[in-house]
Amino acid sequence: MKKAFFVIIIVSYNPGKRLFDTLESVKRQNFDDYRILIKDGLSTDGSIEKLKSEYELGGRIRLVEGCDNGIYHAMNIAISHVYECIEETKKLKAGESPSYVFFLNCGDVFSDENVLKNVHDSIVARNRREGTTLPAIFYGDIFDSQTKTRVASNPQIDDFACYRNVPSHQACFYDERLIYKNPFDLKYKVRADYEQFLRCFYKEKADTCYIPIIIADYEGGGYSDQNRKISELERKEIIKMYLPASKIRKYDFIRVITLAGLRTFLANNKITAGVYNSLKEFAYSIKGSVKEK
Repeated sequence: MKKAFFVIIIVSYNPGKRLFDTLESVKRQNFDDYRILIKDGLSTDGSIEKLKSEYELGGRIRLVEGCDNGIYHAMNIAISHVYECIEETKKLKAGESPSYVFFLNCGDVFSDENVLKNVHDSIVARNRREGTTLPAIFYGDIFDSQTKTRVASNPQIDDFACYRNVPSHQACFYDERLIYKNPFDLKYKVRADYEQFLRCFYKEKADTCYIPIIIADYEGGGYSDQNRKISELERKEIIKMYLPASKIRKYDFIRVITLAGLRTFLANNKITAGVYNSLKEFAYSIKGSVKEK
């Protein structure tokens, strides 16, 4: 079996039907150069027994079972199995393209059957255009299933974007070299994916490439949404590792005068989220067009 272009990681614990919704959304993809790596924390709800009885495991779909200490630890365990999944060594051969790793939570699904094909084509086009396969993060938008709105990602990742608005991890495809070298820091309970993104951007100097499509329908209502206070405390701690205090003070001030609290309320309210996210998407498009000139 040749090396896969994508490795889709799904972590689960007593996921019920949500595991199969997610798994089937991957299997419906028109682009089939992928492997699925499921890390299960010893579920007791019968979902893994159903997986074993109804799906052919060991080929395109791999299952890793074992105890873990939460979602980020489970993701790290999955990362440690990535090279078994793509059947390659950790060192790329000359001229070889990397695989790209994507995390899809149980209950989240690809937006449509063309997502992987569109992302693949964008990656190949970028690498040919730039004449490089240096490590990069490719990302798009997500669809918030709770508010029924498209949530646009910032098309230009800079210090201000990193301060507050990096893409959701359900929108990001990581070069295998980045993800394997940079596991999640388990001291963060809610924001480990945020810290990992910043580490790749600032320390690994990873390129960031925006693809203007919806990648995944995000279920929402998970641990991070239920622990917003912890999330904000961790964000403040993390950003201090990557930005100087002077910039943080500047961005804190901008956040206050632009009514960040109100904007967060509007973004999460089912009535106002559509209008708010449309305006945000428009603002991002203006920012992108100005930067290109």
